[in-house]
Amino acid sequence: MKLFWSIFFLLFTAAATAQDSTGNKYAVKVISNEQEYVRSITDKPGFEMIDMEKVVPGIVTEIRYAGNNNFTGQQIYQSFNTTYLRRKAANSLAAVQKKLKMQGMGLKVFDAYRPYAATKLIWELVKDERYAANPGKGSHHNRGIAVDLTIIDWKTKKELDMGTGFDNFSDTAHHNFKALPDSVLKNRLLLRKIMEQNGFKAMETEWWHYALPEPGKYELLDLSFEQLKKYKVKTRKH
Repeated sequence: MKLFWSIFFLLFTAAATAQDSTGNKYAVKVISNEQEYVRSITDKPGFEMIDMEKVVPGIVTEIRYAGNNNFTGQQIYQSFNTTYLRRKAANSLAAVQKKLKMQGMGLKVFDAYRPYAATKLIWELVKDERYAANPGKGSHHNRGIAVDLTIIDWKTKKELDMGTGFDNFSDTAHHNFKALPDSVLKNRLLLRKIMEQNGFKAMETEWWHYALPEPGKYELLDLSFEQLKKYKVKTRKH
């Protein structure tokens, strides 16, 4: 089974690498090379992708798709200990973190930027638009404006009880599901309220998923984390 998933992932990655921004079988435009990415963010303040941990002090990351602790049981991303967001999204997240810290809490992130190739792979496994992005439309994660997260105690780093774990594909994870303890509903409401106060919009079927509005303003990206990391190194030299 592990061999099957390894081959499956490699095929998706190879296909994505071979594509450029002219499109793909899903008929959407995807940026998959550094040169076009740089052109796409030129003279667009807030559109560049940045290392989230450099903007959000004290944020905790547990990137589930970088390991096998996710619904696929397989590693989807290369191993790394940070992730990326558009600068506007990262700055908004920093504001959330600041307010939570004043209450003795903080944020823990399960996922943020997701290369388009990974979205195609996940879609082949789920094919349910309540829980996975259709590659024909692309994901907010591919655009660098979405984040999957929860609230933790600042000192202990223990997650607040949200009723389900991350990537729970059931009605229990929906915002309108109320057959939960009051403490859980209160925790979900706290997360939603503070995220929406800082410019994010909730996804109704996933309590952990938030994104900036107007996704059409941001291009779909299929850049690797190594490509994004190299770009940041380049920018620091100028």
